[in-house]
Amino acid sequence: MRRSTLNATVAVGFLAVSMGILVARANPATAYESSVYAGAPTITWGGFALALAIAVGTCLTCRGRTQGYGIGLGAMAVTAIVSLPVIRNYHYAGMGDALTHLGWTRDIVTGGTAPHELFYPGLHALATTLHFAGGISIERALLVGIVVLFVPFVIFVPLVVRDMAGGGPAVGLAAIVSWMVLPINNIATHMGIHTNSNALFLVPAVVFALVAYLRRRSTVERLPFGVSPFSALIFLTALALLLIHPQQMFNVVVLIGAISGVQYLARRRFDDHPMIEHPTTYVHTISLGGLFGLWALGNERFRRAAIGLVSGLLAQDIGGGSTVNQRGSSLTDIGGSLGELFVTMFLDAAVIGLIVGLFILLVWLGWSNLDGETSSFVNYFALALFPLCGMFFVYFLGTPTMAFRQMGFIYVVLTILAGIALAQFVGGLSSVITSPGANAVAALVLGACLVLGLMTVFTSPLIYNPGQHVTPEMMSGYDDGLAHGAEGVPYAGMGYDPYRYDHGINGLAGSDSLSGASAATGSVNATVFSSGNYSGAYPSDEYYFVYTEWDRTKEIQVYEELNYDRAALEGLETEPGVNKVISNDEFTMYAVDAEP
Repeated sequence: MRRSTLNATVAVGFLAVSMGILVARANPATAYESSVYAGAPTITWGGFALALAIAVGTCLTCRGRTQGYGIGLGAMAVTAIVSLPVIRNYHYAGMGDALTHLGWTRDIVTGGTAPHELFYPGLHALATTLHFAGGISIERALLVGIVVLFVPFVIFVPLVVRDMAGGGPAVGLAAIVSWMVLPINNIATHMGIHTNSNALFLVPAVVFALVAYLRRRSTVERLPFGVSPFSALIFLTALALLLIHPQQMFNVVVLIGAISGVQYLARRRFDDHPMIEHPTTYVHTISLGGLFGLWALGNERFRRAAIGLVSGLLAQDIGGGSTVNQRGSSLTDIGGSLGELFVTMFLDAAVIGLIVGLFILLVWLGWSNLDGETSSFVNYFALALFPLCGMFFVYFLGTPTMAFRQMGFIYVVLTILAGIALAQFVGGLSSVITSPGANAVAALVLGACLVLGLMTVFTSPLIYNPGQHVTPEMMSGYDDGLAHGAEGVPYAGMGYDPYRYDHGINGLAGSDSLSGASAATGSVNATVFSSGNYSGAYPSDEYYFVYTEWDRTKEIQVYEELNYDRAALEGLETEPGVNKVISNDEFTMYAVDAEP
């Protein structure tokens, strides 16, 4: 293809993304949306799809500057998708930890809490800065903050691969895999205000600094006292990661520690090997490990989490197996299956994981054509997967949620290795058929995986988990309900404990605990409530029953009345002793009295 035609094609891609963004911005969300995907206009998705198709083709077939344009185009399109809640003017997004993070940020803004008093204040400090500097609401500042933290992922993954393997197809293929956003699994990692997940997207920046330190051995570029500028970059990026979430910082320590171990063994075994020429990472392992220890061991939340992990390992009824069995049974009851959900949520990750696994095996068997330098980097990361996967299995037995967070970090490493692995497989396939044919096969496979990855970046009814869009009506309804409720009367939700809204609205008064609220809260017993026994559905003689459009959509539409019956909700209107006290389009609150 002629360069002028190629440039025009890429320009069309950028125009398509711009058009998609403008159309989405012109059609903001006006009510609760159970799906970010269904809420955005069709034209928006058409523009993004066209841009990604051009980006994939450019990354596969072009090199140099033109490939860079394709990488930039794809990164822009995926970032636009991640930014849809901001673009379409969501008031807020997130019903769980996100509301607690909102409360902590509100405390910092009002002066009730200093940033250093939190265990991981990075996102909250960033949102506070955006709030004061940009004059935007705290809610919107947090939504913008997750986009800011996402951008390093799509920038640094291809940069890491370029440093590991040089330029060429591996860089473009790594960029395409990064657009799948594989670290997000919607079980324990989420595309939202969830600091553990947000920290994953900064990991490639730390890895880039690490690879640059190992690869660029010039003695000219030195800071005072002979310190490598890339060492300084490792410490700065790792510190930023620590402030966003320490768990991912600990994973980086394990990764660098594994590389140190490999370097030590290589120096004992070989007299001439590229690893011997690499500067050691011993100091980085000890320094970053010490930094993590000083930050974490003195924190009460970290100690509670460690105790919870040990308790989980010792308890027979705790573990990932019981959780999976429970979810599978519930899915069957509403007409779904674990197999269907696996294909939707994890097929793309499974394909990439299998490709990387086969590639590592070929490297270890000596059947690849990688040069010694690139092979060394592949071996560093491949061998580091052993302790990282070992941690996954420990978490799986003790605290399954932590296991799936660990899987998120593992897939950051697999995303980086996937670029080099795919380049080897596509190169091998081109020798069997033709280069255009190999690129076409790669485009089809990666395109399908890209679609699967992007359609599950956000929760939606497609994966039996409606989007957690918080509307102004929901927030104002809870604000009025919590402010004007009778003293001592608890609040009960429909399968969802309202205490998180208390966090988001009133802050946490300097506490770093994720539980507890200024008012007593809980949820009604689903079986008793659905039978029409409203007064007996909660332990208190009187309580406020609250639910939002999100609750109703989740329980009645998505779960198909598996837990709560529609008739029970409708019966509240005529039940003696039950009075509607607050109501708008998205929020309803009833006062339930056992003795009317």
